[in-house]
Formats: sequence, structure tokens, C-alpha cells
Amino acid sequence: MLTEERREAILRMVEREGSITVKEAAAEMGVSAVTVRQDVRDLAGRGLVVRVHGGAMSPDAARQATVADPAASPAAAQRERTLGLVVPPGDYYYPGIIRGVQEAARGHRVRVVLAVSSETLADNQEQVRRLVAAGADGLLLMPRAGLEPVDRAEEWLAGLDVPVVLVDRRIGGQAGRLEQVASDHAHGAGLAVRHLAGLGHERIALVSRSESPNTPLIQEGYAAACQALGLTTGPEYRIGPADAAPSAAWFEEFAGAVEAGDVRAALVHNDLDAVTLVGLVQARGLRVPEDLAVVTYDDEVAELSDVPLTAVAPPKRAVGAWAVDLMRRRLADPATPLAEVLLRPELRVRDSCGAAAAERA
Repeated sequence: MLTEERREAILRMVEREGSITVKEAAAEMGVSAVTVRQDVRDLAGRGLVVRVHGGAMSPDAARQATVADPAASPAAAQRERTLGLVVPPGDYYYPGIIRGVQEAARGHRVRVVLAVSSETLADNQEQVRRLVAAGADGLLLMPRAGLEPVDRAEEWLAGLDVPVVLVDRRIGGQAGRLEQVASDHAHGAGLAVRHLAGLGHERIALVSRSESPNTPLIQEGYAAACQALGLTTGPEYRIGPADAAPSAAWFEEFAGAVEAGDVRAALVHNDLDAVTLVGLVQARGLRVPEDLAVVTYDDEVAELSDVPLTAVAPPKRAVGAWAVDLMRRRLADPATPLAEVLLRPELRVRDSCGAAAAERA
């Protein structure tokens, strides 16, 4: 059956019954629910049907339902959506975003179905396939950064036939009709550099996790802020994925630079590494912030350090809430302009930076 023939058949079913479900229409025509959902989306965009949760109504039936019971109107039905949320495994970074999604969804009678993907493109694709087949109206995706091959990953994301919001991820020229909401991690790194520079530090080290999807953006913001302020960049220390805590090799180098006075300030990504670093520095008889001023990036557990750490806090819950809001707008009006939203982190000042360097000298 050709596309237009199939859509004509859907219109006849809607006119005959007043409303249909995607599942019933798919079974009657012998096609997938994904195909029928796309057909309904196209017909609704042309004003020929009204989309409701799990199916469609004729415009006349929708108007009659509104008059008879405003609470049963299509607008009310469309508030009861199902969104698929795909997140990477592990990593304490993501629960804050998930909580933001949950809170926003609960406030708008939206159901969220969570799936955890592995590191492969194939598994991400399989999780999405399952969610769509189960009736997800839209997808909130946090795919692992660096899915290989990159061009295939971007092509797959851009070609999905349900609305998609990338959550705390950004994609290049292959974005297609994807929408995006993320923390501006480059801006957050710049906040840290400017804070330390304001305390008189002219050379700021960067410690970061090599496997984090946010590392390239933090490096970008760090380098840009150093350049803008006329600071000397580096040294930079990269912690590999196998290092649960700072490894001996790079720590010895870092501690030696602190003892020699070559490094007096550092931006550390993430909190767990910063807390570990503070403990190791103190074990060598060095003081925080007198010998080493620290700003950490994340602010999940920074305040629990022996010396409460000044931290850059990405707005994780707000990212999750914005993702739900973008999806709700997209589902309510498929013609609304596509959006890319960047939310700025904030700097939370605590004890780990101390007074200005000049005052400590």
C-alpha cells in the first residue's frame, strides 16, 4: 500500500469511527505502529485529524468532545503523553537531569519510560526502536558521546521519525529536525577561570576526565577565558577512563608543581576527582587553599570535601525540565520553530579558593 493510499485509509477509518488508535489501525492495514504514527502526524499537520494520546480523532469528534466535557478535550488528551528517555549507564552526573525530567513530566501528566543504553550505536538504536514500538510519542536522548562511526550516528539521529530532543548533547550540521537543550559547559569553565584570576592567580591548571562528553567544551571554555584574560594556560592533566582515582604518575607531577609553586590554582572536572586530589595534597603537607586553590566542575558532592569546594554547577534539573517543555511544545504544534537551548551554569563560592593571592603572599 502506497503512502497516500494508506493515509486515505486512515482518514476513512477516522470518519467512520470518529477516532482510532494507532495499534488498531496498524493491525487493520498490516503495517507497523511507527508507520501509522507518522501518517497520523502528517494528517494532523494538514488539519485533517486531531492527534490524541495513542491515536487520532476527527476534527468534528474532537469539537463535540470539548463541548460535552472540556476535561476530555484533545488538548487535555495531548497532555497525557509518553516520552522515551534514553541515558548512558552509570555516571553520577545523569540522575540530576533525570530528576528534572521526572518533575517536569509529573507536573504536566506526562509519562516517562526510561531506557539505559550501552556504549554502542547498535544498542542505542535498539533501545529507541523498543520505545517507539511501545508507543513513545517523543524521545529525550542522551546518547554516549563519541558514538562510532560518528557520521552514521548523526545520520541515524537526524533520520528518526518521531520528535527528538537531545538532552545535554549537541550535534553538528546533521541535526535535521532534532532539538537540543544543554548546559553551556564552556561558559561554566570560563566562570571558574575568571574567579581564580580575580583572586590573583595567573596560571591555572586544568584536570579533566578523558572519557567525559563535557571535557572538550570545558577545555574550550578554559582556553578561551585564559586567552581573554592574558593568562598562561596549563599545565593540563588528563585522567583516563581506567583511573578510579588520580593515578600515581600524574599526581606526582601535579604535586611536584604545587610544591615548587608552579601551580597555585586548578580547575578540576569532576567533584570526585577534586575531593580525592584535595585529600592527597593535604597528605603531603600542602594546604588548600593556601598552597592550592581549587574550583571543581559539577557540584554534586563538592560541599562534602574536607575543605568545602568552590564549584561550577551545571543546571542539570533545569536541562531535564526544558527538555520536557521543548517536547511538549513540539507535540502540541509540529510546525513550531526548532529550538537549541543553552543554559548557563552558576559558580558557588566556598572555602577552597580563599582570599586573593596577593593577600596570602
